[in-house]
Amino acid sequence: MTANTTSASVSPSSSGPQVDTVVFDLGGVVVDWNPRYLYRKIFSTEAEVEDFLDKVCTMAWNVEQDRGRPWAEAIRQLQGQFPQFSQEIDAYRSRWPEMLAGDLPESVAILSRLRTEPVRLLALTNWSAETFPMARERFPFLQWFEGIVVSGEEGLIKPDPAIFRRLCERYGVTPARAVFIDDSARNVEAAQALGFHGIHFTGTASLRDGLRALGL
Repeated sequence: MTANTTSASVSPSSSGPQVDTVVFDLGGVVVDWNPRYLYRKIFSTEAEVEDFLDKVCTMAWNVEQDRGRPWAEAIRQLQGQFPQFSQEIDAYRSRWPEMLAGDLPESVAILSRLRTEPVRLLALTNWSAETFPMARERFPFLQWFEGIVVSGEEGLIKPDPAIFRRLCERYGVTPARAVFIDDSARNVEAAQALGFHGIHFTGTASLRDGLRALGL
């Protein structure tokens, strides 16, 4: 889960939306997830937190769980490499919900507004199949999406074009009529290469302006 392209590369439309499908990333766009929320409780200083996340429970390690690697296997392997941090590594999974600060209210408000627009709402997220059910339970607005493609369930991960194609095949999405929103510029660029409109989420203003430019 995660943070440039342009907010939107088209001009506002006066004849209605230029897209019929809006595809959201989740973490960093509508859900506030960050392992620092947990590890600031475990370590005494910010420097210790950053050192641990930079050298032990790295984003590259976490991405493999988003790709589908079982958490038990991931934890066991890392504890073998860093036995001195065995408890701290275990906390990444056992205390995972503490990494969720909540939703991003302004983004959720825009998502709610889009429900009144003539568009379909889908989500495409890099997220572990084991932890995503916790998010579904915690955030009722996830039920607003017609469908959610979760990387850990597919064994594919953004920015791999294959996961975008799977979204299109499963839900009958025409890229030229869809916009993809993500806080990762690399993921947005991958979607654009397949014909999607793209919005690089850097805050509520970038999301709102990009949607308006597409006639929403």
